[in-house]
Amino acid sequence: MKELTHSLPIVLVGAGNLATHLGKALKQAGYTIVQVYSRTNESATQLAELLQAEPVTEIDGLTTEAGLYIVALKDAVLPELIPSLLKGREESLWVHTAGSIPMNIWEEHGADRYGVFYPMQTFSKQRDVCFSEIPLFVEARCADDVCLLKEVAGELTNHVYEADSEQRRSLHLAAVFCSNFANHMYALSAGLLEKYNLPFSSMLSLIDETARKVHQLDPRQAQTGPAVRNDVNVMEKHLQMLADEPHLQSLYKALSESIHQMARSSSSEPASRKS
Repeated sequence: MKELTHSLPIVLVGAGNLATHLGKALKQAGYTIVQVYSRTNESATQLAELLQAEPVTEIDGLTTEAGLYIVALKDAVLPELIPSLLKGREESLWVHTAGSIPMNIWEEHGADRYGVFYPMQTFSKQRDVCFSEIPLFVEARCADDVCLLKEVAGELTNHVYEADSEQRRSLHLAAVFCSNFANHMYALSAGLLEKYNLPFSSMLSLIDETARKVHQLDPRQAQTGPAVRNDVNVMEKHLQMLADEPHLQSLYKALSESIHQMARSSSSEPASRKS
């Protein structure tokens, strides 16, 4: 199967953060990226040169001969572009990389072979990632294509899973809380520190230890802070400090209440459920 998948010509539709890292990982694993599509010539050319592929800026310029088309575009533009992408290429294998879009979006537009190739990670072009540690979730209409996608994924990472569209939506929602919301907390923290001329770097050790703990503890067990203890005096002082920023006051209250309620629920669970 490895020789078969390595001989599979791949087209990347998209040249953003995810497409860049995925393309680099595929090339490093021995796959041939024949084309990179982007609406802008700069983006298409930049990634295509990196992958030794042909840059394409018009959908009509996409080859009809690729064995696998990987679409890594913004969720909002995918539905409107699918009909044009599929035209003349309906029998090829098409996958998207979105967490929140169901697999059957392909079927609605007449695709014959289709699926999903979802690396669950946050990507930035400026920062390298170790792709072998990234969980990658696949789904496909037919069993043979599931096997093919798992084979390709297995060349990139040690963590390959099958997940249907409903499971993937749950993964995406959980990831928003775990990554996007958590990073927003870092941004708010940075703003508070700037008011007092303190560096955000002073938080890094705390952030790293918090992240390390959940490798060994359930996050609910790892939770610390005044809300867990219901330390009203401390929380009231914090709220007073946020008097000039009512939106942060509201957020502080909501998060503290959520933390406290979860701590109470966890403490009241039977021992057998906790284990």
